[in-house]
Amino acid sequence: MKVMILAAGRGERLRPLTDSLPKPLVSVAGKPLIEYHLEKLALIGVTEVVINQAWLGHKLPEMLGDGSRWGLQISYSEETTALETAGGIKQALPWLGDEPFLVINGDIFIDHLPDVTLAYQRVYQGEAQAYLWLVDNPEHHPQGDFAIDAQGKLTLSDEQRLTFAGLGIYHPQLFSQLPEGKQALGPLLKQSIGQQQIQGEHFDAYWCDVGTLERLDKLQCRLVDIETLLPL
Repeated sequence: MKVMILAAGRGERLRPLTDSLPKPLVSVAGKPLIEYHLEKLALIGVTEVVINQAWLGHKLPEMLGDGSRWGLQISYSEETTALETAGGIKQALPWLGDEPFLVINGDIFIDHLPDVTLAYQRVYQGEAQAYLWLVDNPEHHPQGDFAIDAQGKLTLSDEQRLTFAGLGIYHPQLFSQLPEGKQALGPLLKQSIGQQQIQGEHFDAYWCDVGTLERLDKLQCRLVDIETLLPL
């Protein structure tokens, strides 16, 4: 399974840190955010990763190289201007191929990746166009995004909505009719959800959308506290 990490955003709310760095290269507990993803992906056997880049994008290959230090092969999809999520995925399809792929937001932190085996098979076998992981609604997004029905399909119901984690497996056909250029992912997902084409599940591991300086500080404190508790 190939993986795409979304890393092209400007990161306005993390300024001034993002005045000189792409958001996924902002450091937390002594390591760039994106490196935590690369380490976890290598642990589950991923070998090919695509990273899109726009704002200060040249710094990503400068710092991460070809991925060999993690046992990965990293390709970079360069965007002259940020294409938003769906547009960025559309442009990267030549690297991602014809089979389902995992997409992760570069500005989130999770303790561990979910087991993707069943989700991949469902998308691969055509049971769904995508499979998304949802988390409990954080304080900054109490209204949530989508609900999950009894059959595991996502719905737009207002009842028991959860928040999209920025983690999902997609079939490339989902993007086949999408025009080239700047395209948001939300409308595409809502259209497919309305057609009952997207499945998902609740992800109950620790998750943090590192979108502000305050949330970055909270994550920093959490990781430092965990590190101090680890045995020598």
